[in-house]
Amino acid sequence: MGVFRRTKIVATLGPASESPEVLDRLIGAGVNVVRLNFSHGTPEEHRKRAENVRAAAKKHGVYIGILADMQGPKIRCGKFIKGKTMLTPGQHFIVDGALDLDAGTDERVGITYKELIGDVEPGARLLLNDGLIVMDVDKIVGQEIHCTVVIGGELSNNKGINRAGGGLSAAALTDKDKEDIKTACAIGVDYIAISFPRDGADMDYARTLVEAEGSRAGLVAKVERAEAVMDANLISILESSDVVMVARGDLGVEIGDAAVPPAQKKILRMAPKYNCPVIVATQMMESMCNNPIPTRAEVNDVANAVLDGTDAIMLSGETAAGKYPVEAVEAMHRTCLETEKQPVMASAQTRDPRYPPQSVDECIARQAMEVSHIMPIKAIAAFTQSGNTALYMSRHLSRVPIYALTPLQSTAGRVTLFRNVIPKPISGDYGPTDAQKATQDAFAIMLYDKLVEKDDLVVMTLGTPMGHAGATNTMKIVQAANVFEG
Repeated sequence: MGVFRRTKIVATLGPASESPEVLDRLIGAGVNVVRLNFSHGTPEEHRKRAENVRAAAKKHGVYIGILADMQGPKIRCGKFIKGKTMLTPGQHFIVDGALDLDAGTDERVGITYKELIGDVEPGARLLLNDGLIVMDVDKIVGQEIHCTVVIGGELSNNKGINRAGGGLSAAALTDKDKEDIKTACAIGVDYIAISFPRDGADMDYARTLVEAEGSRAGLVAKVERAEAVMDANLISILESSDVVMVARGDLGVEIGDAAVPPAQKKILRMAPKYNCPVIVATQMMESMCNNPIPTRAEVNDVANAVLDGTDAIMLSGETAAGKYPVEAVEAMHRTCLETEKQPVMASAQTRDPRYPPQSVDECIARQAMEVSHIMPIKAIAAFTQSGNTALYMSRHLSRVPIYALTPLQSTAGRVTLFRNVIPKPISGDYGPTDAQKATQDAFAIMLYDKLVEKDDLVVMTLGTPMGHAGATNTMKIVQAANVFEG
């Protein structure tokens, strides 16, 4: 086995990375989860990418999670007759809800979200093209939003529009998203990311759609609205989601770039208390779209997310369309490894999981982590049907790897996003009283894969009787020699 990295890497697939050859190299470089961006591509293209990912993972003998990212209510301007326009400070410009989407001029442009007229008022600030262009609203006349350009620049077709400070009423799930959720469930993805949720209610609604398709896919809430970082809304999102993503692009546009780092730290601090893993995303290695090495600032950005205890870090354009997709993953990998060597990373006190534990299996997981810090434990082996035991363990920072032993492919895919957790397939053919046989099989797997040696001490958790989700009630410290003698 190669060097163990605790922090997971998510890579977005696209033209630069979807070929079997590049996929093979990405997995070899350390990718744990791939992201299918449903803002682009057809259902058949996404299905083919998922098939290629599974084939490459099988070749490497690993599990690779698949995350389908919904487009959400991305508000965009229409197209220009000339393809673009140049805006200058002080210029009068109209966002016209009645204008044909293909008829933009130097004076006005159409908009995909007609309800914007009701979401703004004089004095509101509109941010276009990821905040590169700023306009203040002067007045509303019918379907026209009359603005004055504050910061100008080139505005081309289909660029995004945000309102500074949030407050847009657009629903988190569009009709396109609802159809894309059906496609994602049919593909069998492990996670579905919901864009622009305001609160937990948006995530609860998304879950009803996923469950209606008979899918066990986990839900990722992309925190990118100003409303979503308000305490009450954020708590409801953490309670209603399986994972949260700090989606720093649109979030930065809505709350301002200077407010993003505190928001990121706030989410990373709160999430463990709700047993909710975190992905930090957007522009982590942006310069590597065109350069073979990252900037020192980017390396520091990744390292700080790791030091704060993020479960995963994500690459977007760097792997989807960049010139150096494999090198970007390699840069993340070595940054994580170096950062994880720091003494603070070995401390169980760095993260603050909820207390007291609220179930037997969560209590067992907590005790397993405590034992791993006070004894010379080399690994933790957690038998799990649902993945919850491994999730509870991963809320603590650990110096030893956690192996999630599961017979279920859906659970193996789920744990690919959990910090410090490695999925390992086992037989599901255990009777209620087969705990000893299961223990021997687990050690046989770990010894064969050279994950442990025969004299190593391993913490093992399981449920007796076996085979029931949420039934973990046993923790023991075992050694290979003793297991097979027994």
